This record gives sequence, C-alpha cells and structure tokens, in this order.
Amino acid sequence: QVQLVESGGGLVQAGGSLRLSCAASGRTFSPYVMGWFRQVPGKERDFVAAIRWSGTSTYYADSVKGRGTISRDNAKNTVYLQIDSLKPEDTAIYYCAANMDPTWGIILSSKYNYWGQGTQVTVSS
Repeated sequence: QVQLVESGGGLVQAGGSLRLSCAASGRTFSPYVMGWFRQVPGKERDFVAAIRWSGTSTYYADSVKGRGTISRDNAKNTVYLQIDSLKPEDTAIYYCAANMDPTWGIILSSKYNYWGQGTQVTVSS
C-alpha cells in the first residue's frame, strides 16, 4: 500500500506563488508517473501537471503552462508543484496521485492508483 500526503496549501494573494509537496510512504515506491490534480466543489477533478518518476518528461495543463513547475526528489519519494503568478481561478483542493503502471492518458484521474487527501489552496484577489 502507498500513502500520499500533501502539504503546502494555504491562502495566497493573487500574483503570489505557492509550492505544494507530496510525500509518499509505504511499500517500495516506484511509480510510473506522479500527477497533480485540482478540484473545485461541484466540478470534476482536473489535471494540473504530471512527471515521470524516471527521466525528465513533464506534462502541464494549459491552465498552468508557463506558471507551473512540477519536480521530484526520488531519494525523498516526494513530488512538488510550484505555481507562480497565482490567480483566483487557481483556488481549489489540490491532490497528488500516483500511477504505478505504464499507461496512456496520464491526464485522466482514472489512470491513477493512489491519491492523497488533498490540500486547500485559496487565492485572494
């Protein structure tokens, strides 16, 4: 079993930056991809960014492209998401997720096997 714990959320003014962390624990951790999603109440969980656990491939949603940076520290089993130039529409609960097997469609939440509990990000205007 894999446990994912997010941290780093909070209240930020528009234009500011935030760095979220997701620490993994449990069995030997070797995912294929780690992803970040976000969800606003009453809406679907949307893809934000993803990173291959090996190699250098990263993927971003258009909504954060140019503002977001996903990175990882394999030694710490931790993945990070930094978003700069935050906008009120970035307000959401942010979830990290692990996909354990090579797959297509990594922007789809259904492709991920494990999820964290989420961390709230609120951007004030």
